Amino acid sequence: MVMLSGTTSIVNAAGSPGVYHFGFRKSAEGRLPSIDDEGFKPIVMKHGALFLGDSTKKELYLTFDNGYENGYTSKILDILRDKKTPATFFVTGHYIKDQPELLKRMVSEGHIIGNHSWSHPDMTTLSDEQIKSELDKVNVQVRELTGQKEMIYLRPPRGIFSERVLAVSKQVGYTNVFWSVAYKDWDVNAQRGREYAYSSVIKQLHPGAIILLHSVSKDNTEALGGIIDEARRQGYEFKSLDELMAGLL
Repeated sequence: MVMLSGTTSIVNAAGSPGVYHFGFRKSAEGRLPSIDDEGFKPIVMKHGALFLGDSTKKELYLTFDNGYENGYTSKILDILRDKKTPATFFVTGHYIKDQPELLKRMVSEGHIIGNHSWSHPDMTTLSDEQIKSELDKVNVQVRELTGQKEMIYLRPPRGIFSERVLAVSKQVGYTNVFWSVAYKDWDVNAQRGREYAYSSVIKQLHPGAIILLHSVSKDNTEALGGIIDEARRQGYEFKSLDELMAGLL
């Protein structure tokens, strides 16, 4: 699963230079979050990676990372359907093989499936050809299974990236999508309840936010409906990543 860090490092565990773990200074009280001090903003901007949308508009972009299924995605889809809320689901090869019916449902109900790599590796350790293979396998399998015609969004596993990873994935047609709202939700053994999830997301909301949630979280599932309702009460509108990209053209 993608890891979240409130800070970042310019080296990975092996000490490789130029390798980053996405992190940011969190939003509070509606103020915009920042990646200005993290060291990687120039390459994120250079390669057109997304961190947030139009910060002048009260629009939100809901995304989920689906590395494996923990029994909650069907309920998440129910909530999104009932509340007419679009989302993007970033999936791995394991998820594709394990949950074909859920993938079909995502597409049939109007959601976007994005690429989270086939085997969830640290892509900075792969060759260019290995990166392309990881991405192509997901793309082909999702297209054959669901009929989704194109796959243009990528979330690097664990938020680990380098300029080369951004460049190679862009070359084969991907926009890397990071996030500007998230919290530690991926640990299934450290769930803290619906109210904690709700508060963790709502207090970070800001115009143009790309929200990252993990579908394995019981807390997220229980809080999702309330998060959507409160965001709308505050005047926010949920949009798809395709709508975001259209606005950038």
